[in-house]
Amino acid sequence: MAYFILKNFVLGPILHVLFRPWIRGKQNIPKSGGAILASNHLSFSDSIFLPLKVTRPVTFLAKSDYFTGKGLKGAITRWFFKATGQLPIDRSGGKASEDSLNTGLGVLERGLLLGIYPEGTRSPDGKLYRGRTGIARMVLQAKVPVVPVAMIDTEKVQRIGQTIPKIRRVGVVMGDQLDFSRFAGMDGERAVLRAVTDRIVYDIMRLSGQQYEDVYASTVRNRMAR
Repeated sequence: MAYFILKNFVLGPILHVLFRPWIRGKQNIPKSGGAILASNHLSFSDSIFLPLKVTRPVTFLAKSDYFTGKGLKGAITRWFFKATGQLPIDRSGGKASEDSLNTGLGVLERGLLLGIYPEGTRSPDGKLYRGRTGIARMVLQAKVPVVPVAMIDTEKVQRIGQTIPKIRRVGVVMGDQLDFSRFAGMDGERAVLRAVTDRIVYDIMRLSGQQYEDVYASTVRNRMAR
């Protein structure tokens, strides 16, 4: 209920007036049933503008830090993420990765739309980076279609570390559905997982026009921090 109210009567109308978001390819989203929206990740605001332009509710797997913040800011952030239907996941690896996979599968089994950023984290410089194969495991186990998504100009609205967004027009481009049913039962094959992931990221690159780097975004962010 909170999701519906925020999107249609509170935040949604304000965001439409200020940022005038546009969308192309909306017809590629399945009208019912589980599906993955696989998007590039340029800004924190991607998780706001993508569901804003999609008729069906979209659930994201958000890092658990957003749900554990302290003080007033932490409380507001926690409320916002819960109200917009986002689920906390631990990205530390190992068993946490398996738990995250199961959380995503649960969303898809309920016939919902799941938003995923294959890069695993925001791009530090606007380029598109190598995808994590967790998305491929989820696709093959859930047996759902993937809709590649390109967020356009959201990094101009809110760069990493920027608290107050700038007013810029943003867009969403959705590609044709990808069907990987031919790989059913092969989610234990590393080569298959990499091939499926790379195909998804390739379609995102084609839609977004971003320069691609065959390295993980987290590696680049750590290198830049040093």
